[in-house]
Amino acid sequence: MDGLKAGVVLFVAALLQLSVLTEYRPFRTASIVLVALLSIALLRGSIFGAIAGFTIGLLLDTATLGTLGFTSLLLTVGGFWIGRYGETTARDRFHAPFVSVAVVTGLYLFGQLLLEFMLGEPAPAGLVAHDLPGALLLNLLLTLPVYALARRLFPPPELGDRVREVRLLG
Repeated sequence: MDGLKAGVVLFVAALLQLSVLTEYRPFRTASIVLVALLSIALLRGSIFGAIAGFTIGLLLDTATLGTLGFTSLLLTVGGFWIGRYGETTARDRFHAPFVSVAVVTGLYLFGQLLLEFMLGEPAPAGLVAHDLPGALLLNLLLTLPVYALARRLFPPPELGDRVREVRLLG
């Protein structure tokens, strides 16, 4: 059931991203898809985050007629890393979603720059430096409502469902 809910949330986020946010110049750098993906990955783990990131990235690449796999790669890595962060640290802390969004927003923009450079496309580093503060601010503003919605849709598992302690053997 979590997969279906995540699919609906990410699809709606992609529709908002492509139809609303990209149409208004001040909001072009914001990525509600990235914030929604990171919120879900933080609550559900690395594998779930990687699969959701790949799927929504493929949808975005197809919808924008961009280089197939470009956004998928970036969102897969971001979803996996933040899912792993949620698995290894206390995801119940207030600062966890904000730290996740801040770090991955910067890494996402630099990853875009690096991939465009590697593909031989024009990759002006000045645009990343120019877009980073605005993207960071807008994504952090989107984090609180999006994470609250994700937290309501994807409640933490019960104590009996998760491993309480990890023991190293050997």
